[in-house]
Amino acid sequence: MDISSVNLTPGGKEMTFQKSTREALNNKNIKPLLNTFSQLPGSENEKKCTLDQAFRGVLEEEIINHSSCENVLAIISLAIGGVTEGICTASTPFVLLGDVLDCLPLDQCDTIFTFVEKNVATWKSNTFYSAGKNYLLRMCNDLLRRLSKSQNTVFCGRIQLFLARLFPLSEKSGLNLQSQFNLENVTVFNTNEQESTLGQKHTEDREEGMDVEEGEMGDDEAPTTCSIPIDYNLYRKFWSLQDYFRNPVQCYEKISWKTFLKYSEEVLAVFKSYKLDDTQASRKKMEELKAGGEHVYFAKFLTSEKLMDLQLSDSNFRRHILLQYLILFQYLKGQVKFKSSNYVLTDEQSLWIEDTTKSVYQLLSENPPDGERFSKMVEHILNTEENWNSWKNEGCPSFVKERTSDTKPTRVARKRTAPEDFLGKGPNKKILMGNEELTRLWNLCPDNMEACKSETREYMPTLEEFFEEAIEQADPENMVENEYK
Repeated sequence: MDISSVNLTPGGKEMTFQKSTREALNNKNIKPLLNTFSQLPGSENEKKCTLDQAFRGVLEEEIINHSSCENVLAIISLAIGGVTEGICTASTPFVLLGDVLDCLPLDQCDTIFTFVEKNVATWKSNTFYSAGKNYLLRMCNDLLRRLSKSQNTVFCGRIQLFLARLFPLSEKSGLNLQSQFNLENVTVFNTNEQESTLGQKHTEDREEGMDVEEGEMGDDEAPTTCSIPIDYNLYRKFWSLQDYFRNPVQCYEKISWKTFLKYSEEVLAVFKSYKLDDTQASRKKMEELKAGGEHVYFAKFLTSEKLMDLQLSDSNFRRHILLQYLILFQYLKGQVKFKSSNYVLTDEQSLWIEDTTKSVYQLLSENPPDGERFSKMVEHILNTEENWNSWKNEGCPSFVKERTSDTKPTRVARKRTAPEDFLGKGPNKKILMGNEELTRLWNLCPDNMEACKSETREYMPTLEEFFEEAIEQADPENMVENEYK
């Protein structure tokens, strides 16, 4: 591109970069942008900001023209290359991704997010991570707010897995350090006894061909007719317990605890009195699960009164409820750093929780299929959770050990003790050799160094003494032949 004819105002530079961006997209090569960046006058920061805005301008036109996701992703890939080459700021690709996901419908967002998932290694590199981690977190949270947890379950799970891969385990934003609960998860059920249909015959309501909601059992999957006597009081008490599972701190209040205690004893008594058998239907269902790899998922409990008898006869549903009890008990007993000082269990409460925990594990082990195995697995997982709680209470220290510095002074080796230091144990530190003459000879001098300095050990000859033999051989009168010199 001929730079001499370019308008050098900020707007003119942006138009120049936009033309170079389109040229780079057509050629699928970043060279046009590199050439324009090197030829345009101005400071490096100014040109980077101008190119960032040019990328957003080109992307805006593509979105308005309803271009394909491939064209949009090509612009973002070009921005990634620009960051690598140092011609645009590191946050540019993330800003572009945020713009795209805010403007496109959810079905196209799925395609864009696939690109985000594939480039997780790029986002974690030193060039991009610091600049983009907050953008990615905000982008994912915005997406999750738009998605339905029941209809877009897989997409929501992919976003959560991506965040788990992107951020380290010690990332504070994902640790819920203050142990907050999801208080928005309210379970709605019929609270008006006058409108209750329990106790009435509602067989006619289960018409053939009735649509089955997600998570609801069809007639062909229904267990044998339940003999549990269900009335409105049991229905109300059963679903009222969900509020305690949602917000466990209520159990520390005296009145709420009494209500929870009363409702729990009645519900668990029903589970104990009407145990499920490992029937042929259950075995058939497990075979289907093993063969097809089906995963049973409840987006939200169905609280219809007409389903109550079927739910209490469903082993998977019972497991959900019993597991909620165990999680609640672990929180009430556990040491949580941010738990209020007023949240303390009495001895009576602790004893009841301990006994009820054993009962719940017993019910889990008796619940078909593979109840014993499932119970042990749950116990193992909850025991492991204690390590996680301890780690959070300690302030979530990093799992990565820092490399020790090589500049630390080396430790001076301790000098070994000389033998005479520990042999001189006799009178006047006299070294006893076991023989009178050896002892006398050894102790002539106080130590080895003094013995070496003795006058009798001076062997340094004078100059005449040293050359005496040579002088004697060189004297002709002695007639010493050369071969003997």
